Parts: sequence; C-alpha cells; structure tokens
Amino acid sequence: MDDLAFNLINQSYHALAMSRSTIWRILDEADLKPHRSVYWLNSHDPDFDAKAQAICKLYVEAPVMYQQGRLLICSDEKTGMQALGRPHPTQPAEPGKPERREQDYIRYGTRAFITSFIVPTGEVIGDLGPTRTSVDFAAHLGNVVGRFPEIKGFDWVLDNLNTHWSLDVCRVVAEMCKVPFVAAQLKTGRQRKAFLTNPTHKHVFHYTPIHGSWLNQVELWFSVLGRRFLKRGDFASMADFEARLLAFVDDYNRRHAHPYRWTYTGTPLVRGTPFSQTRRQQQQGRAWSSPRPQQFERYLYPPRPYKRQVKKTG
Repeated sequence: MDDLAFNLINQSYHALAMSRSTIWRILDEADLKPHRSVYWLNSHDPDFDAKAQAICKLYVEAPVMYQQGRLLICSDEKTGMQALGRPHPTQPAEPGKPERREQDYIRYGTRAFITSFIVPTGEVIGDLGPTRTSVDFAAHLGNVVGRFPEIKGFDWVLDNLNTHWSLDVCRVVAEMCKVPFVAAQLKTGRQRKAFLTNPTHKHVFHYTPIHGSWLNQVELWFSVLGRRFLKRGDFASMADFEARLLAFVDDYNRRHAHPYRWTYTGTPLVRGTPFSQTRRQQQQGRAWSSPRPQQFERYLYPPRPYKRQVKKTG
C-alpha cells in the first residue's frame, strides 16, 4: 500500500493522490490483495475433462474392483530427496522453547524414491535408489506385481513422464501380460502409450492429463512423506537416511495406511463462492449476506456462467 500511495503521488497522478489508509479501505472493500500471488498451471490438454473423469471413476470403483480381483495402483517418483545432517546436535523442545536446529547443514547426497500407492488399501511400496531411469521404473513394476500374486488384473495411474512409457517398461509389461513384444512396432511414444493403455491386457496404464499429475493419489502420500519425515530430517549419513526412510514406510504401512477419500469428481474446477463471501470475511463478520452483488462486484466482476444462481423462494 505504501508503494501504491508513493506511485500515485510521484508519477504525475497528483489528482488521484490518496493516503495509505484510503487505499487500504478500497482494496479491503474489493477483497483485493495485490501483495499476494499464487502459482497456477493451466492444462492445455484438449481431453482433460474426459481423462480426469475416467481416473476419478477408477478411484470410486477401486474397492469393488479389488474384491473382484483387480487392483488399482498410483505410481510416481519422489526425486531429489536430500539427506541433510547438522554440525551440532539438535536441541529438543522445552517448556516455553521450540526445537532448535543449526542453520548450517551437511549434504550427504540425494535419493529418488519410486513409489506405488495401493488405492483400495492405502499401502505404500517403494524402491529407493540414486536414480529413477526407465530401467529403475520397470524394475519397480516387477517388484510391486510380485507382492500380489493372487491379483488377476492391474490398473496403473501415472503421469506423462517419459520413463513411464519407455521401451523398457513396454518390455516388462509384455512379459507380465504374456503378450508378444515387437520393438519395431513401439518406436514412437504414441505407439508405446497405445500398447500400455490397451484395455485387453492384464496391466492397463491410465495417464493423467498434461499438467494434471495432481490427479495421481500418490502425490497425497508424498505430502505426508514431506511433512512427517523430510521436513525435520537430521541424518548422520546416507545409510542412516535410507534406513530411517524404509523404517518410516514400514511403520506407515503397519499403523497408518488407509485409502484416501477422493472427493473430486472430474468436473471443471470453477469458483463457486463470490469474492465477497470468502472464509476470512465470514470469520470476521464482514461477509456480504445479500443475494444481490455489491456495487463494486457488478462493475469489476460481471456475471459469469459459473456463478451460483440464488433460487427465489416464494
């Protein structure tokens, strides 16, 4: 606000000069926060809605599919995990004092964690290593499938990373599906994806839309990993990091694993609440309660198709 007031006075806008408090009141009334910014990534996939709805349908049907002998799995990689140590021991929290850690750290290296999240049970299966190449991912598929010899069919949800549709992956999937593998017919990415998404195979891949990897449920578990393990990590060596990470996964599977409650249906993401009825305003008692938009809304935010229509009650 200080910058806005300064610019109005010093850029030949003397007739529009305003005090800081006036600018604050205008911005507050319009529910505008020019000092804040968030990242947003638009998906330009023309089939976004169809792909999203198909994946969400799989999530809803996963429990029934599991009972029928078909398993839904979400897979991806957690890359660049740093094993950091501290030159001096971390001081634990005390009454009235938070935990204190050295701001200096020691780098022991990085690791990649190729992970599969079993949707109907919440179990996590991972392979930890220095790389995440197509060979590594193909080996991970074999490790996961080996855990479920009784399952008749597998559905895999993955993003569009090239290691997820490589020739190595096609070779392993062909072996697991017991179908012919002809490398000459799998030269392009489109041919490989068509092979991996073939619904007649025992293993069927489902790729998220472009810039839609957040539809993959394993990303939810990665956030758990980040908060509970990586955020406050203090490791003595790379071996210590690997041992504690594997122990964390084992403990999670034994005590905390559960299927996620997926609420997104695949419909387009739209704003359903007007700007003047944000949670912050409601909590502070300044929400506009009338169905008629405020005057600034009628000028700054003209009606859009996704705005909720207020039903008239007789």
